Amino acid sequence: MSKYRGPLLTQSTHAALLTARAAGDAKLACSLDLGRSETSVEVGADGWRWQDQSYPYAQACKERTIYWWTGEGFQPVARFGGGGLIKLVPTAWGPPTFEIDGIKMLPTAQVSPYADAERKVGLIEPRGKRILDTCGGLGYFAAWCLRGGALEVLSFEKNPDVIWLRGLNPWSPEHADGEHGEPALRLTEGDVAERIAGLPSASMDAALHDPPRFGIAGELYSQAFYNQLARVLKPRARLFHYTGSPNKLTSRRDVPREVAGRLQKAGFSTELNGDGVLAVRLSSNR
Repeated sequence: MSKYRGPLLTQSTHAALLTARAAGDAKLACSLDLGRSETSVEVGADGWRWQDQSYPYAQACKERTIYWWTGEGFQPVARFGGGGLIKLVPTAWGPPTFEIDGIKMLPTAQVSPYADAERKVGLIEPRGKRILDTCGGLGYFAAWCLRGGALEVLSFEKNPDVIWLRGLNPWSPEHADGEHGEPALRLTEGDVAERIAGLPSASMDAALHDPPRFGIAGELYSQAFYNQLARVLKPRARLFHYTGSPNKLTSRRDVPREVAGRLQKAGFSTELNGDGVLAVRLSSNR
């Protein structure tokens, strides 16, 4: 779908509208794009007006839910798909996270998911590089690659419902075709575990790998997949692999160290870095 340009409501934004109405205020300064910008809204008794269009007050705005205007009413940015209920979830930072059946997909407890992506993208030094973004998600990695001067970002996302979320999320990047010297973002709906075999050898200058947790997508932690990553990356190419920080006492596994060991077998040097592994492709031969 094309990028949504309408208003987005959260419980706090809607409460501010109702407070302004109760106070008799004619206008309210607020954000209708999850904190990306501030705008002015005309407040009325029966509804509110923004960008020459009138909207009703929502009947209810639940906590941890974002609402978009369908043309007939405000509905949650959520839908049931093959993987269960997927929804965009507001954060205190502004940029949202998303959940699949209640499982949070991005870190938000101590840092904005957008700022977290900025730090991790910085590790691969994107300027002038062709970058493989294996599991695109909301596109925060891709957004920072483009802002960091990447030549091209090749991004894969398996779940069509996540791509739908991206179309409604103002923090997700728009696709770019690379014309006029601008960096290109090429988003492909597909499973990178299958599609990577079709990428040319030594064609990518860096990679970002942010797979779902091991129990959901074990194939993306396999030796076979890491061997493919090594094949498509150029010598000295950098890779950041998000692993999270699973509790070893409950999981009985040290996933980051397991990942580092497999990457080393594939031809990378590795170091643990925050909640992931930073790796460098050693040579063109395993």
